[in-house]
Amino acid sequence: MLRTAYALQKSNIAPRKILASLAKLRASLPTEIPLTGLRITAVGADVAVRNGQGQLESAASGQYLLDFDMAGTGANVSFLDRSPPVVSGPSAATWFRRAEKLETIDGVAAQAAYRKAIELDPSFADAYLNLGAMLCEAQHFDAAVSLFDSAIVVCPNSALLRFNRAVALEDLGRFEEAVSSYELSLKLDASLADAHFNIARLKERLGDSQSALRHFNAYRNLQR
Repeated sequence: MLRTAYALQKSNIAPRKILASLAKLRASLPTEIPLTGLRITAVGADVAVRNGQGQLESAASGQYLLDFDMAGTGANVSFLDRSPPVVSGPSAATWFRRAEKLETIDGVAAQAAYRKAIELDPSFADAYLNLGAMLCEAQHFDAAVSLFDSAIVVCPNSALLRFNRAVALEDLGRFEEAVSSYELSLKLDASLADAHFNIARLKERLGDSQSALRHFNAYRNLQR
């Protein structure tokens, strides 16, 4: 027991803790089981004992402990691979190129491929633009506007997304909203001459000839 106490002290466990743990352990055991019949060791800053079933428990609290000691088995030790799993399958760019090739062959498959590219890369602006254009060509203008709304959330600095959204709104007859979207595209890219031209047309249609003239002039200046 003295050797055990000495070994525990060498493991940097305080003498007071050693004495308290051994006293509590002795008090909890039947009289026919001596302390010398148990394996008492240090686990971290705690005194632990291995009981008759081979389980490790704290001498102070009686709680079971997990035994992480590595014992030699004559075999190599293997460690779990913590590296992230390798993502297999085509990339977003691959799906985009596939969609471009499918546009003139299979429109449904092309749209599905564009959506797959967006799923893999939600900030793929060109995939939104091409898919939105296909939806407009198929006269699914509401779906196109909804798509562009989603795209603008993740690509807020894309002038072309704002421009194409305005085109879809114009096709729906929502002219004032279309003007606002064209204007936002110009704030992002002042060189979009077509945005000035489309605003001018809509302003003329809405009865605002002065604004229409101003945008027609801006369009001509950019064309020069």
